[in-house]
Amino acid sequence: MEEYDIAVIGGGPAGIMAAIIASRNSSSVILLEKNQDLGRKLLMTGGGRCNITNLKPIKKLLNFYPQKNFLKHSLFSFTNEMLLSFFEDKGLDFIEEDDNRIFPRTEKSSDILKVLIDYLDDVVISYNFEVKTITEDFIINDKIKANKIIIATGGATYPQTGCNIENYSITSHPLTDIKYGLVPLITKKDLSSIAGITLYDVVVSYKKSKVKGNVLFSHVGLTGPGIINLSNEISQGLTYNLLDDKSLDVNFEVAIDLYPNLTREQLNEKFNADFQLKGKIMLKNYLKLFLTNNFIDFFLKESNLDGETQLSRIDKKSKNRLIENLKRFTFEITGFNENLSKVTIGGVDLDNVNPKTMESTIIPNLYFAGEVLDLHGPTGGYNLQIAFSTGYLAGFSASEK
Repeated sequence: MEEYDIAVIGGGPAGIMAAIIASRNSSSVILLEKNQDLGRKLLMTGGGRCNITNLKPIKKLLNFYPQKNFLKHSLFSFTNEMLLSFFEDKGLDFIEEDDNRIFPRTEKSSDILKVLIDYLDDVVISYNFEVKTITEDFIINDKIKANKIIIATGGATYPQTGCNIENYSITSHPLTDIKYGLVPLITKKDLSSIAGITLYDVVVSYKKSKVKGNVLFSHVGLTGPGIINLSNEISQGLTYNLLDDKSLDVNFEVAIDLYPNLTREQLNEKFNADFQLKGKIMLKNYLKLFLTNNFIDFFLKESNLDGETQLSRIDKKSKNRLIENLKRFTFEITGFNENLSKVTIGGVDLDNVNPKTMESTIIPNLYFAGEVLDLHGPTGGYNLQIAFSTGYLAGFSASEK
């Protein structure tokens, strides 16, 4: 039986970082990966470009996480700036895009993975090793004995990368409800006619939750940053647990404020004036002031309005319907596009993990890192920062003499 100081389970961003940092202080570290290669999900992030982090100041960054109090120590122990330096030391440069999102200058997630693998020189890597059992004295699959174990097996999304519900069975810890996060929505209505169209800087709402951002129409529903970020609020508000039942029967409504720059009252005043001054203009042409051109026909049809009508001929009832639909254009949602869920909401209950070390408060010498924990953030680099920061802290803590 092989013996190691530290065994890290899971070769994603959190596990790789934990193994790298642990190997700096420990004489023997093994990284156990169920796939034949490392970082499969990492390669898919940011559409293959890898939005590695978000460069907001840490105090501001923390406000974007529901679990900010737990994450405080991790993010200050290994900040976003420290993360970039970690890669820059190996010659990789970065670019900053809107909303402080950071990408490698090469725009290739494979370059991020190459650097991480380069740092793993002192780590033994065992591929195609799926952990089935961990005994009380830390014997893994009756093959490996470790003094300490770091579990970084990821969440339940993107099963093709090795993440799945079964991974939670080895945690031996209480779990919160497991749900889809950062996930596109499936609409009842067929949206094939407008697939590919983007609405820019609109406000999407679900009950009392609102998110401003772009919305993209797909053949089956709604996606884009505005929808993806709102989906976390929606998913958390629904009662279900993927550990119990993977089938999910939902029916709810989301609304889009297509022109958030003006209130209903301001739109009413503008329409009253414009309908008199520009009376000969047809409605479909007038709406170019408010909507993306290739969305107008769909909007008019759904609003039961005739685009050929001149403004001066629009009656009060039609004007009110126009205002209502510009401010609250609704879609009936029948499900989540689960195969495209970017993160998992839920996981190992944080009440049983020390946020200053990532060590279990139930089982000594057992540590957790990354998405296997009940941690998540919005899209925009926030979730990879969780992975790297908690992985760093777990690796450092486990290897501390």
